[in-house]
Amino acid sequence: MSMSAARPAITPPNDHVLTVQEALEPLFMALEEEAEVKMIAAAIKAGWPLEEAVAAIDELRRNELLPVASSH
Repeated sequence: MSMSAARPAITPPNDHVLTVQEALEPLFMALEEEAEVKMIAAAIKAGWPLEEAVAAIDELRRNELLPVASSH
């Protein structure tokens, strides 16, 4: 048996099965879910109704995604 047969083949970077995005997506989604649950729980603890808490979080996300307008 030769030495090369005993070692596992190393997959070149271009031949990876998953992209970086595919590899990170489950973690990203889990963190997003955890953050939303914590924000909703904090809002409810502060006395906000569930619907208003969810609407406020959605509004924060919309504002976060909008490009920042430059003031001239």
